[in-house]
Amino acid sequence: MALPDFFLVGAPKAGTTALHAALVAHPGLHLSRVKEPKYFLCDDRPPARSGQRGPGDAHSAREWVWRRDAYEALFADAPPGALRGESTPFYLYDRGAQERLRGTVPHAKLIAVVRDPVDRAYSNWMHLWSDGLEPVDDFVEACRCEDARVAAGWAPFWHYSRLGRYGEQLRHLYSLFPREQVLVLRYRQLVDEPQQTLDTVCSFLGVPRGHAVDAPPENVRPYVPATRRTAVLATAIRAGAAVGAYLPPRAWRVAAVPLLKALHASGTARPRLTVEQRREVLAPLVEDIKELEELTGQSYADWLGDEGRGEFRARQRPAAP
Repeated sequence: MALPDFFLVGAPKAGTTALHAALVAHPGLHLSRVKEPKYFLCDDRPPARSGQRGPGDAHSAREWVWRRDAYEALFADAPPGALRGESTPFYLYDRGAQERLRGTVPHAKLIAVVRDPVDRAYSNWMHLWSDGLEPVDDFVEACRCEDARVAAGWAPFWHYSRLGRYGEQLRHLYSLFPREQVLVLRYRQLVDEPQQTLDTVCSFLGVPRGHAVDAPPENVRPYVPATRRTAVLATAIRAGAAVGAYLPPRAWRVAAVPLLKALHASGTARPRLTVEQRREVLAPLVEDIKELEELTGQSYADWLGDEGRGEFRARQRPAAP
């Protein structure tokens, strides 16, 4: 069976796209051509509409690879001897996905990239807001809506705070997989020490070091100010995404391009969170950060401060002259 040997399991907006892109270049690795197939979220059934109630959710779910034969086909052309892998950053968050991974590929190696949970949540909100899908123009207020949204069946990408509870997620993962099969990285390692971090990943996977040499910046959206024009464009995007739930998956993606281009045309630099904003979002996550420290034996004290570390490309070191 053509099933993966390793997975990038999370977290969303924590550098998995950059890590995936870097590993694609390694001759000893074969990553699925569909970056986020989401197969292990599905349990061999189409995603239920009851869990896809947020703006754009039902359209996005039409792109999930939920059939076993279609999933295996993603890896069928792997070169002989190459390790197969895929990246679905919701596997770390979804307990059912973790259990399906254990039942189907118990030998697999799992790589989790964790990021300051407030920075991660802010980047997550920014992604959805700047794509016209998030209806709330204030990050903290959107976080306050989370419980109601989860209860209403909005998909996991809307779970801004919950997605950053890495302690409880890893505790469950460690109950299913031996720790030697799990590599936990920090987002800041990927940004600040890309070559060393990629070599660490290669050593963990058992492939030669030095072939994965670049971790490109994540796909960062510009911040779109809340204006009347923005509201009109975003309303059109959300309406189109709702209709797109009944069309072929690529149809709305193509149709949305001019709307997104117009929306992003007014984009500016991402505003920094105030101390008060950061403290409010951080407060319910403090105990989970302590649990993460206990599980990994690493300090995450820098996450408890009043300043985040910013986005990927703003933190990259300048190239040497």
